[in-house]
Amino acid sequence: MEMTLRIEVFTHDLDRAGRFYRDVLGFEELSRQSRYLWMGRGTARIGIGATTEPIDPAVRRVPHGTEIVLEVDDLDAEYERVRATGWPVEGDVQLQEWGLRDFRLFDADGYYLRLTSRPVQQAARR
Repeated sequence: MEMTLRIEVFTHDLDRAGRFYRDVLGFEELSRQSRYLWMGRGTARIGIGATTEPIDPAVRRVPHGTEIVLEVDDLDAEYERVRATGWPVEGDVQLQEWGLRDFRLFDADGYYLRLTSRPVQQAARR
């Protein structure tokens, strides 16, 4: 039985957060309410909820917060696309000891994201 995952993040500035996911990561706006934005890219879904108070980005950073991992088909193209936006990344693409390549960045609210290549067995099934 297949399972999908969606994640929700929270922001004090819904428009700024939406721009990051649209302009930097290539998500599209699927729906919007006054305090909630639903975005998607492929099968990935991110809900963005508005908060009334700003949240300290430090509470979102690893190892205290959560790492959001997005698997992509062409990591090099994704890296170049993100870099072309001018958004800062945490370093170049790297090969990790577990065999996948990745790069990392923080979103507009301090959430930590890792964009990574797909595992070989998963890529072969596509």
